[in-house]
Amino acid sequence: MGQEFVIKSTVLEDKINELLPSQGGAQAGVDLSASSMIVPIIDLTESAEGSTVRADLQSSLSLTSVTAHNISNTTSTLINTTGYFRVFGVQRSYDINIFSLSLTDGTTTKKLIEFSGTTGQTINDAVDFIVYLRAGDSLTGTSSSSGGQFNGVTRQIADINGNLVDP
Repeated sequence: MGQEFVIKSTVLEDKINELLPSQGGAQAGVDLSASSMIVPIIDLTESAEGSTVRADLQSSLSLTSVTAHNISNTTSTLINTTGYFRVFGVQRSYDINIFSLSLTDGTTTKKLIEFSGTTGQTINDAVDFIVYLRAGDSLTGTSSSSGGQFNGVTRQIADINGNLVDP
């Protein structure tokens, strides 16, 4: 059996009252205590949120969850539906060719990434990021010629409300 200790700290008591009002926030005399007993803590956050997949595994790629893209010498829409998406792939630029990924709402366009090569040089860069699209938003890829390419995939990891989509 562990020993119990009473903690007297107005700073800690005020913080507890602020963060946990149902634990006595409006009441005076909230006592904090500590124990020398070891108490295991079990994190049930993922289950409580409705997911049974660990957060790092949630964004994994699978055969049925990805959409493949190969952009060369054109502008192409990669995603035009709402939600959170992982974008993963490789861009390749050689000679003086440019490839870019941009977000647009049809009126305003913002470049997220732009790659360009120099004469006689080949550049291969990995792309791996998460993008959020609202209604009317699109993620586009633009290649200035066959020398600027993107080969990759997109995968929805959550809907517009943040509800996770299993791979």
